[in-house]
This record gives sequence, C-alpha cells and structure tokens, in this order.
Amino acid sequence: MPNITFTLTHPLNQAIQKGSDDVAYYADTSTYTFADTSTVDYANSFVRLGPIIDVNYAAKTITCDVASNTVLPASNDFLFFSKDNRANMTSLLGYYAEVEVKNNSTEKAEIFAMGSEIFESSK
Repeated sequence: MPNITFTLTHPLNQAIQKGSDDVAYYADTSTYTFADTSTVDYANSFVRLGPIIDVNYAAKTITCDVASNTVLPASNDFLFFSKDNRANMTSLLGYYAEVEVKNNSTEKAEIFAMGSEIFESSK
C-alpha cells in the first residue's frame, strides 16, 4: 500500500501516535444546495484512510498507509483519527483521592454535577 503524508496548518493533537493502531479518516465536507438556493454544510461520507505510520509534531505532518484504491480527501475535508480502544482504555490509577470544594463567591453558585469512579482493589 502507498504512503501519503498530510501537512496541516494547525498543531496536531498530542494523542496521535504512530505505530499504535491509530487510524486516520476524513469526512467529505460538501455543501448541499436546496431547491430554494439555501445551503447547508454537512459531512457527506466518512472515508477510512488507513493506519498512521508516522507523526511529526514540529512539521505538523501525518503519514498514513493508504490502500491504492482509496479516494483521497480534498483540501477542505475534515481529517480525524481514532484510537484502538483495546489498547487505550483508561481507568483509575493510584490509591485514593481527596476533594474539597469551596465557594468563596458572595453570589449564589451551583454545582450541576460531580462524578467519580471507584473500584474495589485487592484485599
């Protein structure tokens, strides 16, 4: 399969990793025109490019291993990636945590949600 390198204008997401089963995709971001001439931007289709085999954060480039019959993205299409959730699952690390929430405002304030994750460790 041929390799293709994408050079981006914005900084790369720090979560992109080469050789870690990260896969690049793109969304065809076409503009659809209705009969009344109004338009809407939408993602027409999602295309799997292939595994990310190299990342250069300084040069803002991503190199992918792309199948020869893959339709390549246009310059304004949305490029994104996915991670293999078998290798990138996250859960709690460490032993305990203590949280103290204070409100030093003189005006009314509300906390809409707080959450935590716990699990029983070995006994």
